[in-house]
Amino acid sequence: MSQDASRRATGIGLIVIHLLALAAFVPALFRLSDLVVLAVLAYATGVLGVTLCYHRILTHRSLRVPKPLEYFLAVCGTLALQGDPIRWVAVHRKHHAFSDVEGDPHGIQFGFRWAHMDWLYRHNVAMPTEDEIKRYAPDLYADPFYRALSYLALPLQIALAVGLFALGGLPWVVWGIFVRLVVNYHFTWLVNSAAHTFGYQTYKTTDHSTNCWWVALVSAGEGWHNNHHAFPFSARHGLAWFELDVTYWHVKVLEFVRLADRVRIPSELMRQKLALSRVPPLVVRRTAGGEAGNL
Repeated sequence: MSQDASRRATGIGLIVIHLLALAAFVPALFRLSDLVVLAVLAYATGVLGVTLCYHRILTHRSLRVPKPLEYFLAVCGTLALQGDPIRWVAVHRKHHAFSDVEGDPHGIQFGFRWAHMDWLYRHNVAMPTEDEIKRYAPDLYADPFYRALSYLALPLQIALAVGLFALGGLPWVVWGIFVRLVVNYHFTWLVNSAAHTFGYQTYKTTDHSTNCWWVALVSAGEGWHNNHHAFPFSARHGLAWFELDVTYWHVKVLEFVRLADRVRIPSELMRQKLALSRVPPLVVRRTAGGEAGNL
């Protein structure tokens, strides 16, 4: 599919998903169990799938987990319908390579709405080509499992919808598919838009990334975006004691039960070198894999 056709399909798909999500306002399609389904699936696909797996495990290799667990989390991320792992990782790595300058797929220099969602379906010369996707994500492209997932995003979503309909009828489909997708979409997109516009900067970076507490709250810690752009490799984005990072709690749990190692955290010296002002120190220890960690 050409990039123009892909953009049109994306735009039409987003319109349809948003319109169908409005069915949640029909009283007959609302039950308390629907909220439970929304919460569980939003957590599984948004937090575990996109934030933990797509972003911190796959894109930046901030930690390592066993392959079966990595693959399971990647399936969760695929169900978020934000793109297959290879494409998502390639786009995000290109964003870091050209953050807020020419070449950034969703740079804030073109405006809030562009960074939030217009970049997905409008003419975008910075969107990675197929050759660039292979170049920015060669590690994932070399894995047959991830190449297979690039064709399975829609079939997996349909299978989930069929399962939800069988278990809970049309309300579960509305809330578990369409409402969940809209909620997760905008929470993710706020990192590109609001977390490059509102908030404060703790570290010197060459872009407009900010630490935005309310984006961090709805995105499980991704809103500490200036911290992340200063130290993209870090498994922990909330680097100050008051910067709540729910996704990092998951990393610590996985590390505690020995399902994660090679957890990478910036050292105090690294943080002080990039700090715009004095930052509080982290309590640093050494992990079993020899990487810097913190308590």
